[in-house]
Amino acid sequence: MADERGGGEDNINDNMGNQLQLLPDHEAEEEEDDMETEDRDNEDAEKPNLITFDPSLPTSHSYLGSDMEEFHGRTVHDDDSCQTIPVLPHTAVMLVPGQTLPLQLFRPQEVSMMRSIIQKDRTFAVLANSDAGEPQAEFGTTAEIYAYREEQEYGIETVKVKAIGRQRFKVHEIRTQADGIRQAKVQILPERILPDPLSAVQLSPLSRLHMHPSSKPPTQSCKQTQRWWNNYQQRKFHCARLTPWPPWVYALYDSESLMNRVKKQLHEWDENLKDDSLPTNAVDFSYRVAACLPIDDALRLQLLKIGSAIQRLRCELDIMDRCTSLCCKQCQDTEITTKNEIFSLSLYGPMAAYVNPHGYVHETLTVYKANNLNLVGRPSTLHSWFPGYAWTIAQCRTCGSHMGWKFTATKKDLSPPRFWGLTRSAMLPRIPQGEGEEGRDGSRVFCL
Repeated sequence: MADERGGGEDNINDNMGNQLQLLPDHEAEEEEDDMETEDRDNEDAEKPNLITFDPSLPTSHSYLGSDMEEFHGRTVHDDDSCQTIPVLPHTAVMLVPGQTLPLQLFRPQEVSMMRSIIQKDRTFAVLANSDAGEPQAEFGTTAEIYAYREEQEYGIETVKVKAIGRQRFKVHEIRTQADGIRQAKVQILPERILPDPLSAVQLSPLSRLHMHPSSKPPTQSCKQTQRWWNNYQQRKFHCARLTPWPPWVYALYDSESLMNRVKKQLHEWDENLKDDSLPTNAVDFSYRVAACLPIDDALRLQLLKIGSAIQRLRCELDIMDRCTSLCCKQCQDTEITTKNEIFSLSLYGPMAAYVNPHGYVHETLTVYKANNLNLVGRPSTLHSWFPGYAWTIAQCRTCGSHMGWKFTATKKDLSPPRFWGLTRSAMLPRIPQGEGEEGRDGSRVFCL
């Protein structure tokens, strides 16, 4: 899927994608007829009342093939233990635990590395290389392969992989073997589970007043839900009257309260989001939100360094509260879309990682409407990440940077009839500075 040059303009992905010619010559001939056009569908674009597209289709990554060998079980390293793990080369993804990572690998070194990993614990390291110009990554995430396939395509050995992020780590040392594969000595970072902020003053005789979220009736109106939640909050923090602080102070550091606030924000970003599709565990929930936020690498690295779900959720809330729109990262002033246009077309959420035929991974955000974009080329269904939709390359109207794709339904009964997929690497969140932040030299540090 995407541009046959690795997902966009040559100067963007030449050093990131794989530039091997994997498509027949007649596909390349069509590119000669490419022309830039201005999109006019946005003028009358409206949000559909009902989405008929199956959200499970993108999660299956069917464009990689349906006959992949699947693995079960998982590898979990002990917290704070030191491990030596092979490093995935030539990747521009900052992987988050729980995030799915599809790969298409062609280089002989990468193919050999994956074959070796499959014979062992199916685990490799994805380094968190920030775009801030740091010489070497200090953090990263382990990834475990759960589906694998080898094939020959146009005489070239290809390995197709589906992996999932597992555990954060800190890099101690990286060395290169004789075969060119890098091995990283890493320390597995633990997740700090903080106790209930009122656990020290809980009175056991009052335990009968406790309510559990599972007791919440399944079908309620918005007003009934809010009334139930207020009652639950009042009973949960009744012990706060024994302390010098009011209940709302403790709610700021309560995982359930934070998760409920984040869900409210997510529903503002995406009206079609279903709570059933979100993890109930605070740690997994915080990582799911981190993987769906359309933020740049500097902010994602900041979230990845945090070792507590509560603190991570607080930072995510701060980002979601303050982020108003998304701009072109190259010219930094051209507004592409607003957070009100974000929606989910996948069970992963509004943003997920997909890989194009040249092996370049794009974390793609789905939005109803995008502005200041030009379309390049003709619509194509080849290697489409969203079955039933044809994609057209979209570039920034101001600087010409590759921003993503416009997807158009090929069948009349598909809804939405059109949408945009914007690549995270080309976007910059517009986050206005608050009071007292002028002295930070443009750095954005949230809740730390």
